[in-house]
Amino acid sequence: MHRSAAGRLGLAVSLALSVAAGVAPAALADPVLSPGLLPAMRQDLGLTAAQAALRVRQENQASRLVPAAEAAAGAALGGSWFDPGRGRLVVAITDPAKAGAVRATGAEAVPVTHTAKALAGTKDALDQLAAAKRAPAGVVSWHVDPRANTVVVNVVEDAEEASVRDFLDQARASGPVTVHRAGVRTPRTYAAGVVGGDPYYTGNVRCSIGFSVHGGFVTAGHCAGTGAQVNGWDRSWMGTFAGSSFPGNDYAFVRTGGGWWTVPVVLGWGTVSDALVRGSWVAPVGTSVCRSGSTTKWHCGQVLSHNETINYAQGAVHQMTGTSVCAEGGDSGGSFITGDQAQGVTSGGYGDCRGGGRTWFQPINEILSVYGLALHTA
Repeated sequence: MHRSAAGRLGLAVSLALSVAAGVAPAALADPVLSPGLLPAMRQDLGLTAAQAALRVRQENQASRLVPAAEAAAGAALGGSWFDPGRGRLVVAITDPAKAGAVRATGAEAVPVTHTAKALAGTKDALDQLAAAKRAPAGVVSWHVDPRANTVVVNVVEDAEEASVRDFLDQARASGPVTVHRAGVRTPRTYAAGVVGGDPYYTGNVRCSIGFSVHGGFVTAGHCAGTGAQVNGWDRSWMGTFAGSSFPGNDYAFVRTGGGWWTVPVVLGWGTVSDALVRGSWVAPVGTSVCRSGSTTKWHCGQVLSHNETINYAQGAVHQMTGTSVCAEGGDSGGSFITGDQAQGVTSGGYGDCRGGGRTWFQPINEILSVYGLALHTA
């Protein structure tokens, strides 16, 4: 059985009693957080205690405003994000006449040139370009940046070969595109050889548990294929990959057995207290986010992008979320969480937790939808 499952289950039950039965996450005024979460945000994001507490409340409110604020913008929507300076959700609009309706929801409105639909069309054109003719290795990823109102193509700093130039020429012809090179390196997945943040093993590969679902847990698809056997941290049999997808996607569902049970907890590894999971609201761009993994434990950063396409050596992976959080080999599949809301499972990136880098995760709600799963919540 799980080495600390009983303790985590007790934590989940005791804290869950503070929330009225049946109250949905959207109805809560403030997120109920692990006691150690704010210190971790202070450490990794450079915030004071008061700033960290305020940031969490503001991000929580902004996440819940997104559906209404974007609906108010209608066809004029250019995108949305959390602005730490304003402490509010910001919605980009191409029609100034929509500003009043957006502000009435509690969000800020700013004017832009391109609609979110147009930017998505440009991003889709790049996906089609890469599908028709494999994107060169020097092209790392591409995503819509709502703050800059453009599609950003990330290219390795010194990649100047003709295939890269040709890809960028065709990308620019498809719509508003900006090329970013500074600090960009070739991404890799974060699986590791033998050497919810907890580790698990498939053959000679170590990865990390993402989130408990009823019947098992979700993790990264590149860790193993459907049918693979899973052993837990103590090498006892844990379960089987009931479904797995990589590349194209990077997600998997492990159906557990052998006496292992699930709890709605993400490990803090002693760096912070274990975090309870209460839902899976999507955090806007600009929101702080933390990650738990079996190699580098607990680290935090910010959400940088949504719906980004990553050009791994094994093939492109779509609809990923980019972050400034570091990670290393073995962290694959681990948990990304904002406050008490599950965000996704660690896929890959570049850099490490000594010098920093960039990491992407597969959003949790898509995984739940694909496999018909229910997140285990407190």
